[in-house]
Amino acid sequence: MIDRLITEFDKAIRTVFASAPTVRPMPGTNSPEAEMSADEKRHAAALMRINHCGEICAQALYQGQSLTSRDQETRRALKYAAMEETEHLNWTERRLQELGSRKSLLNPLWYAGSLVMGISAGRCGDKWNLGFLAETERQVEKHLESHLGLLPRQDFRSREIVKQMKADEIGHAQTAINLGARELPPVARYAMRAVSRVMTSVAYYI
Repeated sequence: MIDRLITEFDKAIRTVFASAPTVRPMPGTNSPEAEMSADEKRHAAALMRINHCGEICAQALYQGQSLTSRDQETRRALKYAAMEETEHLNWTERRLQELGSRKSLLNPLWYAGSLVMGISAGRCGDKWNLGFLAETERQVEKHLESHLGLLPRQDFRSREIVKQMKADEIGHAQTAINLGARELPPVARYAMRAVSRVMTSVAYYI
């Protein structure tokens, strides 16, 4: 038990403070850097900071859900999703560096809050756990789709990252559904959207 707690604590520290690894190459690397005004560049960086922050939250959610899941197949699905989300962390952080910007200063806070949410979802049972995963991914997919409309059109490097992230999120949601995810009640979906709006509004600036 102590060993597992140490492992999970180490995972949290690495997620928030260390650079994430990736197996796949970062999308968009073959595209030239776009000519953007200072305002366009600042806006693109703010959107990518939101996306990076979202991936921090995703790691914490999956960690909390995995800790309380009782089904091996569910834990395996969460582990696979978390692995791809780790790559998203790498890509968004590198893109922020290319844009001359930084990660959210509140990442430790976002991580802690999301971890609590993940643990709570896992305690509701594996079908609801999977339902929470599916709904999370559906909301993230819509969020990423909106960013494709908000990013500067010429910023192909950022757009390619967001497109691949969106494709991965769709796959994670479908995996959860295939494993028997339950549909969350409307009040839960609304609460998740409300929390997401707070995070994205704050992370745009801080």
